[in-house]
Amino acid sequence: MARTPLNIRITLLLLALILPTASAVTEEESIKLPELGSPSDQYLTPADEIRLGREFMQSVRKTSPVMDDPLIAEYIQTLGEKLLKQSEAIGQEFNFFVIERPEVNAFAGPGGHIGIYSGLILATQSESELASVIAHEIAHVTQKHLLRAFDAANQMSGKTAALLLASILVGAATSPDAGIALATGVQASAVQEQINFTRSNEEEADTVGIKILAKSNFDPRAMPVFFERLTHASRLYDSGIPEILRTHPVTTNRIADALGRAETYPYKQYPGDLTYFLTRETLRVRSFKDTKAAVKHFATGLEEGRHLNQEAHRYGYALALKADHQYDKAEKAIEKLINKAPQQPEYVLLSAEIAKHQDETEKALKMLETYYQLMPESYPISIAYIEDLTDNKRLAEAKSVAQQTLTLHDRDPRLYRLLSKIEQKAGRKAESHRMLAESYVARGEYHPAIRQLEIALKEAEQSDFYQTSRIESRLQKLRDLVKKEQ
Repeated sequence: MARTPLNIRITLLLLALILPTASAVTEEESIKLPELGSPSDQYLTPADEIRLGREFMQSVRKTSPVMDDPLIAEYIQTLGEKLLKQSEAIGQEFNFFVIERPEVNAFAGPGGHIGIYSGLILATQSESELASVIAHEIAHVTQKHLLRAFDAANQMSGKTAALLLASILVGAATSPDAGIALATGVQASAVQEQINFTRSNEEEADTVGIKILAKSNFDPRAMPVFFERLTHASRLYDSGIPEILRTHPVTTNRIADALGRAETYPYKQYPGDLTYFLTRETLRVRSFKDTKAAVKHFATGLEEGRHLNQEAHRYGYALALKADHQYDKAEKAIEKLINKAPQQPEYVLLSAEIAKHQDETEKALKMLETYYQLMPESYPISIAYIEDLTDNKRLAEAKSVAQQTLTLHDRDPRLYRLLSKIEQKAGRKAESHRMLAESYVARGEYHPAIRQLEIALKEAEQSDFYQTSRIESRLQKLRDLVKKEQ
């Protein structure tokens, strides 16, 4: 049978984004079908998978609140890369990101895009537990579980493939029976076979994930312990089954098997990273709709000793005070922490933010300048310093720092957006649109990038041959790329 066109395959993958059975994106990872004899990487070329990944992320950004906080973005990417180094995907580029929603879930998409819900991070009690979920998702990618779905879909007509993929999706999100009920016109026994294969994928991802955990110096027992705790909690409360237990079906046998594999590794203490606890408390503060309730939560926790990490809980208290506009108290709270750990980026940035709210902009800028000189490799501090330099109209310095930071983060859309803002404030309209185009390119959004370059070409000084040539060359390359993909 002829291969399904790539645009249909993209539609099949993104089908999960429009089905109302569960969270808008979380089911992507659970679309898994058995390998039917054709190698996955022959069916989807690396270029195909990259394009699918771009389409996938565009849909994720449209439907879900992907967090843009530099501290959280850097932490989750760093943690993911630490695990990657001990996986079969070493050397490959992965994108780890956090979605700010209370669901306890995670998913893996094509092209190495792995999303973690903030609710899941809050549900974990150790960095090893969080790492276990990410390792599990990495395993889904390295074992080509998602690509096998496309191998199977390639054997069917577009309509049948879409229906079968939808049934697998609903089955993973709710129950196998629901998946079979949806698959009208598709043989029920075939659908059941695919759902059973989905479960085998989960077991395979457990096995591989535990190996990644142990080799990365995380507790391999964290995976079965975390899933067992979630399963137990779902039986005690009426809040419903966590999404991760729907999209990643967990059985008693699966937990026991995972625990058995984890027990083959020697027991030892696994110290948690402070940044994990600081990230967790940041998300906790953001989860409160009432800032005064947040302050009370953290104050009570400190008084009664109810916390996983006292230092991180104090940081959460300072964050809550700032959110409640109690800047003097917040300043005193963060001063104690920054005196103890003066090079912790979270403390530096919070202290600078509080200073700005107290109309001490020069103090904030000086603080960021000092710490940028001490830690020029710190992405969050670099971003904050660039933003403050720009706001204070020190545009030449802002541009210099942004360009230096780009040498370490050359595919970061935020840096290009900041450069666009700097150029716009400096009155260089053509360069502003050119940088904005590059921010779209970094996000894989080529059509808006082309539009920005067309505007840049109109704004460019025609006497500046170098500028117009550079814009024209980049514009032509993007047009050729889009044409080739179409």
